[in-house]
Amino acid sequence: MATNLNHKLKYQSLTLLQKYQQYPDPELRNQLVALNLGLVRREAHHWVKQCNESYEDLLQVGCIGLIVAIERFDSTKGIAFSSFAIPYIRGEIQHYLRDRGYSIRIPRRWLALRQKSVEITQNLRATLNRQPTEEEIAAALNISLEEWQEITLAHQNREPLSLDTPVGDSEDRNTSLGELVPDPRYRSFQLAQEDQIRIQQALAHLEKRTREVLEFVFLHDLTQKEVAQRLDISVVTVSRRVKKGLEALQKLMTPTQD
Repeated sequence: MATNLNHKLKYQSLTLLQKYQQYPDPELRNQLVALNLGLVRREAHHWVKQCNESYEDLLQVGCIGLIVAIERFDSTKGIAFSSFAIPYIRGEIQHYLRDRGYSIRIPRRWLALRQKSVEITQNLRATLNRQPTEEEIAAALNISLEEWQEITLAHQNREPLSLDTPVGDSEDRNTSLGELVPDPRYRSFQLAQEDQIRIQQALAHLEKRTREVLEFVFLHDLTQKEVAQRLDISVVTVSRRVKKGLEALQKLMTPTQD
């Protein structure tokens, strides 16, 4: 019974996809998202166990990848839509998690020592009837004071402080950290966003197949072999497309001199 239902859903989904290719209507797209939401749920369940993000957030991000897959799916290629869509869904979630990830990577050993220190500090506090010193905590962990201080500092700076953070103790909280600490590198954040927009604009000028190859390789982290299988072309062709596409992007994004 379940098998028959799956076949029915796949047939219904393929029919709507073919119809959507001819008449891209938002209502059809919404129906396709609802029919294939199980693909997103499966990926969200997988990744929610490996991060601190909520299931609902991952579900929303995955739906963005599903919509992109719906827009780019070509039923004439003979590829199952589920196989085509999953890399888009997974790639969207992975990029979201990378953007949300910590800027400072703390060694696994330090993370374990930091976690162990919580219990040690509680035990020392109960034994000594006071807050233990850093020297006492380091000794209990059997590490040097210098290493313990480095672990503490790394944990404190694990998440970057926004330059928009208000500072000062006065009622007027309009002054931000960025204004008090002028740094020419602050503009790099804005430039990075501008570069991303320029890249997207440049990609739109590339030939469709070359653009697809670049997106699969660099945006969805597929190997060249996986891209070749997905697009039904040779690995050599993928390699040439990557080289050709990167050269074209470089020309498109290089400012012309008058």
